[in-house]
Amino acid sequence: MATSNWQAIAKQKRDAIFAAIPQEWRISNPPSVEEQPDVTQYIEQFLSKKELDITACSADQIAQKCGSGKWTAEAVTRAFCHRAALAHQLLNCLHEIFFDAAIQDAKNLDAYYQVHKRTKGPLHGVPVSLKDQFHVKGVETTMGYVGWIGTFEGQKGTGKEKVFESEMVTILRNAGAVLFCKTSVPHTLMSGETVNNIIGYTLNPKNRRLTAGGSSGGEGALIGIRGSPLGLGSDIGGSIRIPAAFNGLYGLRPSTGRLPYHGMANTMDGQNSILSVVGPMATNAASLRLITQAFLDAKPWDFDPLVHELPWSFQAENSINENIHDARGMSKRGGKLCFGLLKADGIVGPMPPIIRAINTLVSALEAAGHDVIPWTPPSHRTINNTGFKAWIFDAGRDVKSAFALSGEPMAKQVALYANLKEEQEFSATDIAATNREIRALKKEYLSYWNSTVENTTTGRAVDAVICPLAPFPAAREGRYKYYGYSTWVNLLDYTAITVPVTTVDKSVDGKNEGYGAVDETDREIQDDCKCWFPFRVVLLRGKVVGN
Repeated sequence: MATSNWQAIAKQKRDAIFAAIPQEWRISNPPSVEEQPDVTQYIEQFLSKKELDITACSADQIAQKCGSGKWTAEAVTRAFCHRAALAHQLLNCLHEIFFDAAIQDAKNLDAYYQVHKRTKGPLHGVPVSLKDQFHVKGVETTMGYVGWIGTFEGQKGTGKEKVFESEMVTILRNAGAVLFCKTSVPHTLMSGETVNNIIGYTLNPKNRRLTAGGSSGGEGALIGIRGSPLGLGSDIGGSIRIPAAFNGLYGLRPSTGRLPYHGMANTMDGQNSILSVVGPMATNAASLRLITQAFLDAKPWDFDPLVHELPWSFQAENSINENIHDARGMSKRGGKLCFGLLKADGIVGPMPPIIRAINTLVSALEAAGHDVIPWTPPSHRTINNTGFKAWIFDAGRDVKSAFALSGEPMAKQVALYANLKEEQEFSATDIAATNREIRALKKEYLSYWNSTVENTTTGRAVDAVICPLAPFPAAREGRYKYYGYSTWVNLLDYTAITVPVTTVDKSVDGKNEGYGAVDETDREIQDDCKCWFPFRVVLLRGKVVGN
């Protein structure tokens, strides 16, 4: 690929994505960001009442309606394809569009239902969007790299893109899901903002002045505007949780070995100290449960050697239905839990709306009869500093080689890799030492976790930890400056979920004028308190029931 022609190649790809949108679904004069920052309601004028009814439903509701025969898979698929097409024109959130193939798949599902009088699987008729790391036969995977256009992960002439599919894709098809698009990512996948030289910058549907998050940013934007009811992303430092947070969604980051990763495109593939994992994003918790159980029921350990043979635990799920009593002595359904609360990590303080969201959640849990106690763990600064090493083991060699295929520049959000020198590459001895550090940190944290049994009233150690996902609401372009509230989870390899709690309110969430910054980074982030966004989520980590 000629390195002097990357702009033309990127434009050709960008134009091809737009050309895949049916003429009747195109917006003739899309509003500018200044004219229409919030497009969540704006988009609805282009949809029929039937399409609005369908796209307002969550994935679990769609599965129920298709399973009962009330809706056809084709009608559902067409509605979400239409809304996704509109979403891309407003948000730059799609890398690949294969609506025609999706509609044909939906027709096949409807024919199956007519013949067999039952669904093909638990996701029958549910449209599922995919982050552009998943290989789908006949569909290109660029992962945001211009140099990957027309290739299979940068390799020309293999033909694998015509026939190869990720294991997860095969499971989805067998479960009856309808795959219809692939969503945008930041090139390198290593950013809390989504930007690349093919489709540009992915915008937040609730406020297009802000980021949709990253690296599964296209998924966050698309599901946030209800252009998809359910999608899959990946997470190595917050890449599922960040876009879920910034778009008011539920997002699950499982521990490694829970869901299959085999056959996925990736960045820095072969770096095994901190692994990327696949997980779902959706508009409600029930949809996360639906798809996660569908994956586990497929026995993915039979297809991916790195998946643990751990079926869905109904016993653990049902244990939450035991009776507990709230502060007034009233009986409530649900087993009593104890949560650890980490309001701040001592490195960067959360902004006022984040603190208010945490307090809201704590109040709700205590009112439901659960306990919340302080969480004072080993240093998160040490954890995050150690984990960061894993992402620069090769001094950027992998991502630099991908950029070299076309000669395209790196976005400023990932400029770290451009500044790394070849002599900074870690030796085998260095990597082994880092792995020993990680192992020791995991043991230290586990010991602290187990010690909390002395402070709970449940007879168990803390069940889960509540903490911010980021110190700020959704950031402005180029302003995602601190990842410490998400990356500690990846080093420790804990299961984590983002949960929408409340909305930012300018009248009560003003800047904390009396805040004493820890250092210059903390001060800079606190001074950026103007980047308001009306949805906030917090990170809930723990032994997730049923997972």
